[in-house]
Amino acid sequence: MKISVTFRNTEGEAWYREYLDEKLGKLKKYLDNPVEVHVVLSVEKFRNVAEINMSDNGMNIIAKEEAKEMILAIDEAVEKVERQLKKRREKIRDHKGAMGRNEAKETAPVVEEGEDLGEGRIIETRRVVLKPMSHEDAILELESGRNRFVVFRDAATEALCVLYRRDDGGYVMIETS
Repeated sequence: MKISVTFRNTEGEAWYREYLDEKLGKLKKYLDNPVEVHVVLSVEKFRNVAEINMSDNGMNIIAKEEAKEMILAIDEAVEKVERQLKKRREKIRDHKGAMGRNEAKETAPVVEEGEDLGEGRIIETRRVVLKPMSHEDAILELESGRNRFVVFRDAATEALCVLYRRDDGGYVMIETS
């Protein structure tokens, strides 16, 4: 993520840049490829304005917030960007997910009565969208759904992980290297 900061009617303090890097760094989990971010921090009398422009191939997200303190304006603008990124991610997932569900239904074989299922035969095919999330988020998703397992990408290490629930109620985590 390439971040450029412009200060208007105020002096550029180093801690503003550090704070922005920290806040915008948390948005990387919603982005697939690197993006350019341009932040404009301006002061007009008693108003502090933070404007964030995020652009990539075909994506342009703009958030502008105004508050009495600059930190509040930055926080609110980052929250707006995060909401827009989540909404965009959901649209993409829903669009791709609908196609994947139809394919999975078509590839499931039909078992007729009296037919022997033999060892090693594929009964069901599932398509999974790998979401970056923490271990705690995966446990919450597993508890909220009816599935016995969750396949996800670890947000910290980018490793592929599988979390499943044992019969005794415990959880088992499988990580790839």
